[in-house]
Amino acid sequence: MFGIQFIKVQPTTYLLQYEGGKITREGAGMSFFYFAPRTSLVSVPMASTDVPFIFEEQTADYQTITLQGQLTYRVSDPKKLAALLNFTLTSDGNRYASEDPDKLPQRVVNLIHVLARTELEKLGLRDALRASEKLVVELRKNLAAAPELAALGLEVLGLSILAIKPTPDTARALEAETRERLMKEADEAICARRNAAVEQERAIRENELNTEIAVENKKRQIRETQMDAERAVQEKQTQIAKEKLVADIAQEETRKSLVALASENAKAEADARAYGVSTTMQALASADPRILQALASTNMKPEQLIAFAFQELAGKAEKIGQLNISPDLLRELLDKPQSRK
Repeated sequence: MFGIQFIKVQPTTYLLQYEGGKITREGAGMSFFYFAPRTSLVSVPMASTDVPFIFEEQTADYQTITLQGQLTYRVSDPKKLAALLNFTLTSDGNRYASEDPDKLPQRVVNLIHVLARTELEKLGLRDALRASEKLVVELRKNLAAAPELAALGLEVLGLSILAIKPTPDTARALEAETRERLMKEADEAICARRNAAVEQERAIRENELNTEIAVENKKRQIRETQMDAERAVQEKQTQIAKEKLVADIAQEETRKSLVALASENAKAEADARAYGVSTTMQALASADPRILQALASTNMKPEQLIAFAFQELAGKAEKIGQLNISPDLLRELLDKPQSRK
């Protein structure tokens, strides 16, 4: 009514009231009545603003990548910003009179775009795809020192890079390269595992061969020990046989000497007997045969005497004309030998 209006702003909004080209009121979260025909109101929001961005850039090796992120900023000096951009409200105080407030985020994004291009042009494709943290640090440092933001009275609260992506064709090429590299590493791992298995098998075979060699050496030592023992036994047996042979030879020599001595003794005894017999025969040769027969008949048995008598009769048979022998005599002579049996 009559051009008098009421305005009330949030605590996060800085309000400036101009009358006659001069500031009559200013502050955050104000509320008052004003005369609209003579008053200009400038409303600068100081709350933090999140500005998402996405744009394409080229790396040092002329590869296109897409950079996606988000910037958070706030107005730290609203009077500087109001002096450079038009944040004036319409007469009813419900909207801005120009499009400058909507252009502010884009101006900040353009500044980030320029700074990011400067950094990405220093990096190759692979380095750029892995440089999100490094890029955030460099961009925040450059934004803090950027004169454009200081002139606008803006303060950067946060910056994050959400994604750095190559073009689809480049991504497929990188995936193929990575896949081939991974397959190569897998093949190398398989080859290394096979080599390790072969090496372990070789070590096992060497251990088995060494074990067999050790066993053969032990067997050879045992055989040599046995052969030495057998050789020692054979030598001992040979020595015993030699000693026995020497003893047998000595015994045979002793026996031979004994036999020779016995032969000499027998010869001497035979000679003595022969001498005795010869002496006896010589003595008997001069004796009367009848005397000898009488001496021989001494101590004879009756049958022997009868036989001797018959022998005498036989010697003088030419002188005997007829001889009668009774049966009783013959029977007795024949019975006596049978009775002795």
